[in-house]
Amino acid sequence: MFEILANMLVYQGMGLDPLSSTGAALHFFVMDLAKIFALLVIVIYLMGLLRALLSPERVRRFVRGRPDWQARGFAVSLGAVTPFCSCSSVPLFIGFVEAGIPLGVTFSFLIASPMINEVAAVILVGILGWKLAALYVTAGLLVAWFGGLAMQAFRPERWVEDYVWKIHMGEADLPEPDRSFAGRHRYAVAEVKEIVGRIWKWVVLGIGVGALFHGFVPEQWVGEYLGGDDWYSVPAAVVLGIPLYSNATGVIPVAEAMLTKGVAVGTTLALMMSVAALSLPEMLILRKVIKWQALALFAAVLAVAFTLVGWGFNSFT
Repeated sequence: MFEILANMLVYQGMGLDPLSSTGAALHFFVMDLAKIFALLVIVIYLMGLLRALLSPERVRRFVRGRPDWQARGFAVSLGAVTPFCSCSSVPLFIGFVEAGIPLGVTFSFLIASPMINEVAAVILVGILGWKLAALYVTAGLLVAWFGGLAMQAFRPERWVEDYVWKIHMGEADLPEPDRSFAGRHRYAVAEVKEIVGRIWKWVVLGIGVGALFHGFVPEQWVGEYLGGDDWYSVPAAVVLGIPLYSNATGVIPVAEAMLTKGVAVGTTLALMMSVAALSLPEMLILRKVIKWQALALFAAVLAVAFTLVGWGFNSFT
């Protein structure tokens, strides 16, 4: 359906040649724009109906006092299925610390949350197929689990900003959420507006970059510089992703264009993870609650993990 729409608009309506760079790029842009935004609205709404039953306070009460492996497993799972927005990540981080949850567990959540979510997983399946989607989600879960363990080994509690320890987040006066279907519907609609309103520009930018890459970058150049087995291609992809800002959804069109040009799977996955979880804006947000030492350690752990993931997948695919 989306390809038919793109054909009608680009090739029939605008009269562009399918073999031209402009035609190929614009066709890619129109098709992915329609497909991704349709999936975004549908999936965010459906998950919003379920997410209306979940609140940060309930999460804190559930995790508090559990063994480390149970708390970490729940934190990683929560991060994978609940894409908290940037504005809510800071109070949730504070809530985890104030509740006595180890910072290593909290970092596992912070790694998983921007990198993996149900919206990105569904779009990955629709755009790139279930095999690559499964590879990306599995790698993300492993990075979140072991990345949090690595952070915990360095006792990062000493690098939390002092004001975090002084904040007391009371729960007695919190209003009871409306769990009727009408209330959940209103919450789901609000989620669609909030999340789509927050990320649409980055999704469009990602689709635009992917379209330009798809239409104008020669396959010979890609094969020479990105498609080979050179060891430095993966760390270069990780470094390239740091100054970029997007999320797991917005970077998918770029990954699609890279794969169609012959870029190795591991190199592509490393770039996706770096853009989603290691971007400068995300680091600046985290700086509100942790000191530079913890921030540098967090970035180093993720950079090493993403590089190892890329090298591993390039070796076996």
